[in-house]
Amino acid sequence: MELSDWFLTPDERGNPDTELDRRHADGLAWTSGNEVVPLPHGATYFAELLRTVRAMRDGDLLMFTDWRGDPDQLLAPGAPVSAVFADAARRGVLVKGLVWRSHLDRLSFSAGENRHLGEQIEAAGGECLLDMRVRPGGSHHQKFVVCRHPGQPELDVAFVGGIDLCHSRRDDAEHRGDPQRQPMAKVYGSRPPWHDLQVALHGPAVDDVETVFRERWQDPEPVTRNPVHRLADLVRREDESPSRLPDQLPAPAATGPAHVQLLRTYPYRRPGFAFARQGERSVAHGYLKAVSNARSVIYLEDQYLWSERVVDCFAAALRASPELRLIAVIPLFPDQDGRFSLPPNLVGRVRALTALHAAGGDRVAVYGIQNAQQVPIYVHAKVCVIDDLWACVGSDNVNRRSWTHDSELACAVIDDRRDARAPAVLDRFGGGARVFARELRLLLAAEHLGRPVDEVADLVDPAGMFAAFAAAADQPGARLRRYPQPQLSRRTLLWAEPAYRLIYDPDGRPARLRRTDQY
Repeated sequence: MELSDWFLTPDERGNPDTELDRRHADGLAWTSGNEVVPLPHGATYFAELLRTVRAMRDGDLLMFTDWRGDPDQLLAPGAPVSAVFADAARRGVLVKGLVWRSHLDRLSFSAGENRHLGEQIEAAGGECLLDMRVRPGGSHHQKFVVCRHPGQPELDVAFVGGIDLCHSRRDDAEHRGDPQRQPMAKVYGSRPPWHDLQVALHGPAVDDVETVFRERWQDPEPVTRNPVHRLADLVRREDESPSRLPDQLPAPAATGPAHVQLLRTYPYRRPGFAFARQGERSVAHGYLKAVSNARSVIYLEDQYLWSERVVDCFAAALRASPELRLIAVIPLFPDQDGRFSLPPNLVGRVRALTALHAAGGDRVAVYGIQNAQQVPIYVHAKVCVIDDLWACVGSDNVNRRSWTHDSELACAVIDDRRDARAPAVLDRFGGGARVFARELRLLLAAEHLGRPVDEVADLVDPAGMFAAFAAAADQPGARLRRYPQPQLSRRTLLWAEPAYRLIYDPDGRPARLRRTDQY
């Protein structure tokens, strides 16, 4: 097996404008020698982020992006994120943020919260821009933090995944929910339980994540072209011009056994991004390549699992390999109620699941999860593990919006360490199971089965995990629940289908790619 059997080459990334791969002396589109640590649950991630930021000192550099940021969100009791970042700025840390400007609050978005987060950081000497360089109806959905330490590269770390610095995210393994909740469907209760995942990266991949930030920060296009926004920013004296960043430090030295490839989505827009004039769809390209290799198991956790066209690659893999099983964990219910918001949320999922079941039959199993009080847990994690070899964690969902329309960032990981537990080889190349991918799958499986992480021997074989999930879902009160396929009437589909395609799951590809349905 070669890494290029699974990872994209620079040409396969499909974006000749980016510096991301050209910066690598070896000419590869990934880095080696990384340590990758999974951080399940917002409480776990926030505690590690808090420890890291509080240890930063004068001259260090903290860079972050966010889809939504609530200034009062607690990273730990008594530690709101705005105060933690502002305190860092007052210590002399260079704090630089790119937060999606957001659509209007009255449309259930977060324009006010995102602006207030930046205001508090800037008052302390940091810099936080409201970034609206998106397609109409689009968003910056990347969620990552980079911490660099001049003279101490062993401390450098990047956090990448699906967890925003906002309300509802600070949940833990008990899944009783974050007391600081965001508005959600009534079925999720007064403290919506939340399942999510971030990874901590140490090693050369940190430099790649910083490059992603710098490309956006240094984009010469104005952060908004909306004249109303620009007038409001002028009145509020909003910062619209990014200051110069210090020169980028050398990449941290190799520190671990993992190869990491960054996958991104940027839409096609006019004028285009300086670093992606035709957009970038390496999330889509990366998944298409990896899923086509699948032989034994695909394990997915996803907020949406929408779009029949996007899941075509999974359906094709199921048809090509009679041994292949697909297990997906998704939310039991959409995050919003409402007669007009609920059906468009379900249209794409109905189409996608119908296509998957048609291709794989009883080799496809889809579940939701609930806590001990039998309150549904909202699944916000974006995880994919294939044949216990290739694993991916990021901000991207399995839908057309994430693959073409919004900005996204994901980490694909292949570990050098082999996992000797049987079956030792699941992939078609004979590369063998790897520690990171297998341990990630088992870590998540143990949580959903309510088991200690050291009681997973029967889950190592994907067939055993497939059976264990099915058996658990049949037990009253168990955390795992079989996902009930929604039913939508023809009358509902008449209006919900166009709303889904145009608003909920839009297409951000250039016209030439839309016509041929290519990425």
